Amino acid sequence: MRLTILGGGGFRVPLVYRALLGDHGEGRVTEVTLHDVDASRLATIRRVLADQSAGHRDPPLVTVTTDLDEAVTGADFVFSAIRVGGLAGRAADERIALEEGVLGQETVGAGGISYGLRTIPVALEIARRIAVLAPDAWVINFTNPVGMVTEAMTAHLGDRVIGICDSPVGLGRRAAGALGADPARIRLDYVGLNHLGWLCGLYADGRDLLPSLFENEAALTSFEEGKLFGADLLRTLGALPNEYLHYYYFNRESVDSARAAEQTRGAFLEFQQQHFYDSMGTACSGGSAPRSAWNAWDATRLERETTYMAENRDAVGMGERDSCDLESGGYEQVALSLMRAIALDERATLILNVRGRGRIPALDDDAVIEVPCHVDANGARPIAGASLPDHGAGLVCSVKAVERSVVQAAGTGDRARAVKALTIHPLIDSYAVAERLLSAYQRHFPELAYLRR
Repeated sequence: MRLTILGGGGFRVPLVYRALLGDHGEGRVTEVTLHDVDASRLATIRRVLADQSAGHRDPPLVTVTTDLDEAVTGADFVFSAIRVGGLAGRAADERIALEEGVLGQETVGAGGISYGLRTIPVALEIARRIAVLAPDAWVINFTNPVGMVTEAMTAHLGDRVIGICDSPVGLGRRAAGALGADPARIRLDYVGLNHLGWLCGLYADGRDLLPSLFENEAALTSFEEGKLFGADLLRTLGALPNEYLHYYYFNRESVDSARAAEQTRGAFLEFQQQHFYDSMGTACSGGSAPRSAWNAWDATRLERETTYMAENRDAVGMGERDSCDLESGGYEQVALSLMRAIALDERATLILNVRGRGRIPALDDDAVIEVPCHVDANGARPIAGASLPDHGAGLVCSVKAVERSVVQAAGTGDRARAVKALTIHPLIDSYAVAERLLSAYQRHFPELAYLRR
């Protein structure tokens, strides 16, 4: 089976390859094509993968290309993991938003809207090329903002594009662990949008464990989300929110913490990863060699994981992340399970971003939502489950309206729709601020010149 990774020079590609190295089952991926517009980063990640695969039996063959058509032609699966504007773009998204006193996180609020406006036109072109050159391929979208990018790509790929995220399964794993339950035997009842959902049920042998978790103060405050949100709020909500809801429930604190930080998350990652790629480039050109490419990458990854959502933890005085949360093993395993279920017709239940088909009654059938799905050779289909919590229904509808406005703006070039998206977002809520934000983003990003009055 052949897998193509778009954004193949990206830092997280070795996580995917690690999952592939551990898969020796029938129908496994035997060829991986990495595509990126940056040839030097492609070369670096190719070195990391070569180092990573040393000693492994029959590792998947890796090829690289900067030609999109060459990359997707003949692919069975395509992972889309692009970052338009790079991490420098993310840092600018955050900085410009914070200058207006609003959140600039890459998937939430103003930063997510700017990122979506840059990314969707590129994602649409990718979807068009795949539809022509690899019409039978399945596209698994990692590209943020996952929900709106996946929904935009359905216009050309229909149900053959599926968005994935590791946040829901990570939340379920931590909640189960807090109760001493085996995460592998737990069924998660989760509902919402990407980065805007709630765990409403945690089932073991047909019994919902969430009520007992809410009653157990020590267990409830022993894991990441319990510490982040606090036991009182979680009991009041009656559900476990995705960690990104911290930006909504503690918005003032999150903005204040971000503004007080020495640098934003995007600026930190830009500096950190640029140092990694530069050091690899120096080694290739004959300079002083760093540790092995794999070891250098893994050390950088660990630092990245340790500092994840640091501003949010600072906002509520949480301190450092627990060591049990520092090992990756989320979205790449979801992707591998998704591929195997489709390719081998092995039925699986996974939390995915797909067209809802009425699963959330307040949204139309084509709205991409994040819910548990049955997956087999025919793709992914939402399954019946919990309704949106009453306190979350309005928020989901508001944010979906924002996503739709971004997709419409990106598809038509209508600047007014982009301003609308910024204006109606719950974390902005000001037409004047929205106008200033979009003007600032357009001045900074030439990619947004397509938006016209």
